[in-house]
Amino acid sequence: MSIAENYQRIRAEIPSQVRIVVAAKGRTADEVKEVIEAGATDIGENYVQEAETVRQSLSQDLIEKVNWHMIGPLQKNKINKALPIFDFIQTTDSLELAEAIDKRVENSGKEAITLMLEINIGSELSKSGLKPEEHKKFEEFLEKLVEDISQLSRIRLEGLMTMGPLLAEPEQFRQYFHRTKEIFNRLARLKPERVNMKYLSMGMTDSYQIAIEEGANMVRIGTAIFGPRKDHCCLYLKK
Repeated sequence: MSIAENYQRIRAEIPSQVRIVVAAKGRTADEVKEVIEAGATDIGENYVQEAETVRQSLSQDLIEKVNWHMIGPLQKNKINKALPIFDFIQTTDSLELAEAIDKRVENSGKEAITLMLEINIGSELSKSGLKPEEHKKFEEFLEKLVEDISQLSRIRLEGLMTMGPLLAEPEQFRQYFHRTKEIFNRLARLKPERVNMKYLSMGMTDSYQIAIEEGANMVRIGTAIFGPRKDHCCLYLKK
């Protein structure tokens, strides 16, 4: 099946209220163009430079048709380049990063930027994100973090993102997604200014169906849409 057919099939199979962020890591501009023309509304990129490269080859009309999501770790020295590109930064993992983004929003030409908190629900050392094992009372720590971020005038905090650990069987993700949904529900009860916890982004190609069952309303799907990555994925500089 083509990229367009894969996207449209998945879009038809999952609930309409679930947003599909098409994970475009290592994909060409032509591949991204095809999925946007097939109806995709959200594109996710792991690296600022890859997003820049893809967008340079797309028409302005196509660029503006979709929301652009940063779904890889954002280095502070890339914030200035990232802000004009992305509508969502899903991988905020500290107050320090949120503050650094807030300070730079005005110069990007935007009034505000939407952030999500990345939860490393498996507390894996090899991955970024807020790790439950590093905090004795993790939910209380997150509540304080949400309150602190709400004080930043150019930040709109709108949800949580998690990956889940690397696991052999998709069903093993369920416990991690379930706990993330519980955390999300707790934070959603908070109503500080500039905070609207409405998106729960979890689940990828091998786990998005279970993620939806456990409450995700945003999923990040790449391989099931584009197929396996080809050699061109390694040509980008990962910056």
